[in-house]
Amino acid sequence: MKIAVASDHRGFTVKGKVLALLNELGHDGLDHGPESTESVDYPDFAASVAGAVSDGTASRGILICGTGMGMCIVANKFSGVRAANCHDDLTAGMSRRHNDSNVLCLSADLLGDRLVNRMIEIWLETEFEGGRHARRVEKIAEHELQEQSAPASE
Repeated sequence: MKIAVASDHRGFTVKGKVLALLNELGHDGLDHGPESTESVDYPDFAASVAGAVSDGTASRGILICGTGMGMCIVANKFSGVRAANCHDDLTAGMSRRHNDSNVLCLSADLLGDRLVNRMIEIWLETEFEGGRHARRVEKIAEHELQEQSAPASE
């Protein structure tokens, strides 16, 4: 699976570990930056990954910043992206099972390496349950389309 990965400067070290894990698991990790720990603006890198997921260049995405929140907010602005800021095994699994999340947002500051690895493995292996959850995910897509077609307010 092609998985786009990016971080901000605070998540740079974790990003490298995530890319190595994806490779180890047999996935194609696509590095969307940054290239160093030099201070950067997280919206630029979140937009790169979310854009890749939105246009189908990547099947899924993983974003890492200090808390995961900023990246998640940006990613959810893109059509077809369902980003989830997860902080443990349960939220990683449920984001896939019930919400069919396609972008995983993680905290570089609050999560340890073992937990991050476990969460990524769970998130990659967990299937969407469909059923009543599919109806709800479809409603998310409908709201997204309505918002996109709504005239801009002045």
